[in-house]
Amino acid sequence: MKINKTYRSLLDKSINSMLSAIEIYNKPDFKYREETFSILAINSWELLLKAHLLKKSGYKMTSIYKMVPKLKKDKTPSKLTQPKMNRSGNPITIGLPAAILRLSRTGETLGNNLIKSIKSLIELRDNAIHFHNTNEISKQIQELGFACIKNYMNLIKEWEIDIDLSQYNFYLMPLAYVDSKIDSESILTDEVKNYLNFLNSKVSETDESDKKFDVAIGIDISFKKATALDGIGMKYEKDGVPITLSEEDITKRFPLTHEEVRITAATRYSNFKYNNVFHGHMKIIKTNEKLCHTRQLDPNNSLSTSKTFYSTNVWQELDKKYVKR
Repeated sequence: MKINKTYRSLLDKSINSMLSAIEIYNKPDFKYREETFSILAINSWELLLKAHLLKKSGYKMTSIYKMVPKLKKDKTPSKLTQPKMNRSGNPITIGLPAAILRLSRTGETLGNNLIKSIKSLIELRDNAIHFHNTNEISKQIQELGFACIKNYMNLIKEWEIDIDLSQYNFYLMPLAYVDSKIDSESILTDEVKNYLNFLNSKVSETDESDKKFDVAIGIDISFKKATALDGIGMKYEKDGVPITLSEEDITKRFPLTHEEVRITAATRYSNFKYNNVFHGHMKIIKTNEKLCHTRQLDPNNSLSTSKTFYSTNVWQELDKKYVKR
């Protein structure tokens, strides 16, 4: 099937703009990261929404153009419209707010949380000149950035847009920052205070019924000293970065006992039988460190009593073996 060139170009530019926003934000020493991220992220959102609007209109370019009345011979406006031209004589396309409005007129609603998140980014872009490259708002902007990327990916999936997200790394690095709670309020400029008040108002208006999108995603980072007794090293990739999980983390990651898996399986599957076949499936699952973890009472004693716990992802494997009710 032939794909409209303008539509494809808008999608490609949208992806590239979002990747550029993330790449710049993740640079270890970039003095204008939050402001630049907002500018590129907003551009990415605008291109994505205009691409979708263009497709819904049957690829009519007027759907993304700013339209103005044609003038009659006496210079008065007529009922007919035409694209508004820029100084170079090219049609001017609509901005992000107008794209959201036109999509809503087609019956395509973006959800309250997504719109509030986008408006917060627009406000950051519009006020960027006042922030003076200070770090007082780094945490809040990163929380807004996490939501921006998550929402972007969710909308692409929801609209079933022909973009293979698996080939890209959409993530913001958890950069070190000083929590804004311990900053002296006196160092904040009036402009920064105004923006933070605006952002907080948008977050406080979060629509809890909207499960697909977020206004902002909270960050809570804590640092703990780890030893061989209170952490476990895990490495999923050969060249991956090792991570350390505390016992509390492990409990959350592997909450199910063997008995709990058996009881749930009996109610989950219509053809389930607690027999050697089930034990065979569990034996294979035990070889996958992503699905189970064996905890020893005394980690320093290889002969110590141990117990195996399972991840909730165990159901993805067992669903392949049994028939769900």
